[in-house]
Amino acid sequence: MTPAWYQRMNPRERLLSWIVAGTLLVLLNLWILSSLLGAIGSAQRELATRRSKLSEQALYAKERDTWTKRDEWLRQHQPVLENPAEASTLLDQLREVAGKYNIEVENPAIGTGETTPYHQTVFASIETKSPWPPLVHFLYDVQRPEAFVVFENVNLAIDGNDPTMMRGKFKIARWFAPVQKPK
Repeated sequence: MTPAWYQRMNPRERLLSWIVAGTLLVLLNLWILSSLLGAIGSAQRELATRRSKLSEQALYAKERDTWTKRDEWLRQHQPVLENPAEASTLLDQLREVAGKYNIEVENPAIGTGETTPYHQTVFASIETKSPWPPLVHFLYDVQRPEAFVVFENVNLAIDGNDPTMMRGKFKIARWFAPVQKPK
């Protein structure tokens, strides 16, 4: 009942054909097993992602009142951008606070920043030179939540000529209400 082509083989050829067939069978099983394990791993990652999103959504739903209150507070308190000259007002405010703490303001520059669905910005870039304690007070006084002032870029270093002085480069923005409120 064996096929004729198999009977024509000598014992070495038969052994070699069994080895080749067994190797192909093992490789096919490894490929199938690898595909199954990959699919299982992918499904587990997707399940973990969905669980994470679900817990995040549950947290947002739980804190919905807090976020609603914050959104309402923003609508009531966030200033409206009247014109791009607001950047000079920001620069004047920075100079005033810096003067209060005897901080040298160098290389002032103003400009308009980005506009997103959530805010519009104007910015002022300044460089400062001062001892460390007044600089800390300056940073504290400038950035308050109700002022809507954000330090977008800060670079602090010890002055190379005087180790008691700090040199700072700041890009400071004021966030205004968006043109149209996001839904």
